[in-house]
Amino acid sequence: MNAKTVAVMGLGAMGSRLAHNLIDADYSVVVHNRTIEKAQPLVDRGATFATSPRAAAEQSDVVLSMVTDNEISRQVWLAAETGAILGLTPDKIAIEMSTLTVDWIRELGAAIAQSGAGFLDAPVVGSRPQAEVRKLISLVGGQAETLAQVGSVLTDAGVATTHHVGSVGQGMAMKLAINALFGIQVAALAELLGMLSQDGISPEKAMECLGDLPVLSPAAKGAGSLMVSQNHAPLFPIDLVEKDFRYVTQTAQSLEARIPTTAAVIDIYRTAIAQGHGSENITGIVQLFV
Repeated sequence: MNAKTVAVMGLGAMGSRLAHNLIDADYSVVVHNRTIEKAQPLVDRGATFATSPRAAAEQSDVVLSMVTDNEISRQVWLAAETGAILGLTPDKIAIEMSTLTVDWIRELGAAIAQSGAGFLDAPVVGSRPQAEVRKLISLVGGQAETLAQVGSVLTDAGVATTHHVGSVGQGMAMKLAINALFGIQVAALAELLGMLSQDGISPEKAMECLGDLPVLSPAAKGAGSLMVSQNHAPLFPIDLVEKDFRYVTQTAQSLEARIPTTAAVIDIYRTAIAQGHGSENITGIVQLFV
């Protein structure tokens, strides 16, 4: 049995997989989720269910959070009576792995610093398939000494590569930039496949040509293949893509940075949501054009 006890708060598509990986690596795992039903498969494998984030933190050495947005993250960490921060002590380390705004991460980091506990923002690049085969990429903000203490925990949770980007919040800034860049590429590809199809060039033929050229990133090439096959099973749902674009926009505003391309592309994803595609994979926006 691994010496560390790790709490995982938020058991959606990603959090549940992190928890399963940690159980596989022989950790004592404590789990918390707003609905106990999502926790049951992990409890059946030996995890302990905590009735609140505070209880999860109290029972653990390392506390991971993987939730949907700022509002849930704030509730998980800072709720007046049940927040995980109330269970932190100076010998513990808190890690926020969700994709959130930089301002919120820095606010959270300052609050956790007052408890004496260590803190990292460590959002990951990758989705369910990468989590299952432990090929996630972690982008970390925080002290190098803190990262050194939990590097093995991140690895065992499913992280294959870790980039220490810089101080608290900078890991999150990098993650938002990566998601925006991917979203821009997918939107551009979708609209160009639509234009070509109007000239009688099928998406299959277009991707056959584009796939052989260096102008297309490996990620965009993969997205194009899903567009061609009309496979829009939600690996990165459009609802979450739009949320991440909003968070990029908020971050840019707080930094007084200009992001005109990102600001334009968010409207494409909002149109897709308005047309009922919000629960589909990011590639579903091709239906707006083809």
